[in-house]
Amino acid sequence: MKKTGMLLAIVLVSIGCLFANGSKETQKGYVFAADATWPPLEFVDNGVLTGFEVELMPLIGQKVGVSMTVKNIPWDTIFAGLSNGAYDGVSSGVTVTEERKNSMDFSEPILQAGQVVIIRSSDKDSVKGIENLTGKKIGVQIGTTGDFALENYKVTKKVYDDIGLAIEDMINGNLDAVVCDSLIASDFVLANANYSSKLMVAGTPFTHEDIAIAVKKGNTELLNLVNKGLDTMKKDGSFDALKKKWNLL
Repeated sequence: MKKTGMLLAIVLVSIGCLFANGSKETQKGYVFAADATWPPLEFVDNGVLTGFEVELMPLIGQKVGVSMTVKNIPWDTIFAGLSNGAYDGVSSGVTVTEERKNSMDFSEPILQAGQVVIIRSSDKDSVKGIENLTGKKIGVQIGTTGDFALENYKVTKKVYDDIGLAIEDMINGNLDAVVCDSLIASDFVLANANYSSKLMVAGTPFTHEDIAIAVKKGNTELLNLVNKGLDTMKKDGSFDALKKKWNLL
């Protein structure tokens, strides 16, 4: 009786450990922030958060066996939240810059982009690029690389919380142009039926940037997982398939 009881206790403890380990593994996961105002990378469609990076992070997680989810966070607070541990990373069209490298670590690049000028189609003869906008009113999303890039040009800059608001203001005649990432511009100009006949990109990108996933400085465990998952996706074709789905090829 005593022996049987001891064996039963050992079995129960072993089973408990198995379940405990399983529970810990399933609960292990990472949360990434994204500002859902940047289609096709991240945006809200009929109340649902979606886009290239919104789908990319869970797929990376699947490749390395951990949960990776995305939550909607305003851009103006997104890096502060990363720094104070509100989430584990930022996957939101983040351009790799030397300044940002001082406070966060970056994955291998996921996309290449550049800042471009969006204008009204009616202005195509007078505006061929950023060099034609001296003294003009330019809209840009606050805190983005487009915002910083305009500091090198003699323009009147107007900042917005959402690049879509800048686009609407330009259409209404309150701006001469809007500057944003080429990836975002493609969505407004090429893929958006509401704007395709009204807007166009003037010239070519006037900056060249790598887009990557940011994690908190020193979080090598997560950085290695992200890079491993990206490498697997690129080798098995799922990364290119996702880019094609969102017209990013």
